[in-house]
Amino acid sequence: MKMNLSEAGRLQACMVDLDGTLADTLPDFEAAVARLLLELSLPPLAAGTVGQLVGKGGMHLVRRALEISTPGRADELFEAAWNAYQHHYAAVNGQGARLYPGVPQGLERLRAAGWRLGCVTNKPQGMAEALLAQLDLAQRFELVYGGDRFERRKPDPYPLLRACEALDLPPASVLMIGDSRNDAEAAHAAGCRVRLLTYGYNHGEPIEAVAADGHHDSLDLLVRAALGGGR
Repeated sequence: MKMNLSEAGRLQACMVDLDGTLADTLPDFEAAVARLLLELSLPPLAAGTVGQLVGKGGMHLVRRALEISTPGRADELFEAAWNAYQHHYAAVNGQGARLYPGVPQGLERLRAAGWRLGCVTNKPQGMAEALLAQLDLAQRFELVYGGDRFERRKPDPYPLLRACEALDLPPASVLMIGDSRNDAEAAHAAGCRVRLLTYGYNHGEPIEAVAADGHHDSLDLLVRAALGGGR
């Protein structure tokens, strides 16, 4: 049975994913990957490929890009490719990013309702903080945990558990909002509730197939329905 947030009165905080949840950052990922492949004189990826690789962190993205671009050479080239990717992504971080419709409104509704907010993302810490500042969202979040802050990242529950610990809240009182199976698996394993947005990346798979307390077309619609008791 699906439960809305108003019914689950024990919920007190939200942890929100960044890429594919708050902002469409795919143009930045595509630009960085294209530049690193060009720098290493490797074949480019087919259009649409990068969008299916996003969501498990930059290292996963780079390794998969190498495996597709030049099969059998990923291990050999990874260190150089990772260094090139970090350089190029830092240069383009936020240039092509845009907030999804309903994000500022949804975050404001949560704040007005007294919910504590954090951002838990697989994007490296420095890049996540820089992007949130550029999008004028940094002040919305009490904490930001990037993918390189800990040794483990989503779908491992560890970052979520650390976020709950930092807020001094039990996982059962925290809602995870994301766009991918990684977010859902991390939330389930941590003991958090989870709601998913339908417009993100999710590795090219339909998000509706991922178990969650609800699937929504915008963050504002998610929050309106949740706080208002609707769907």
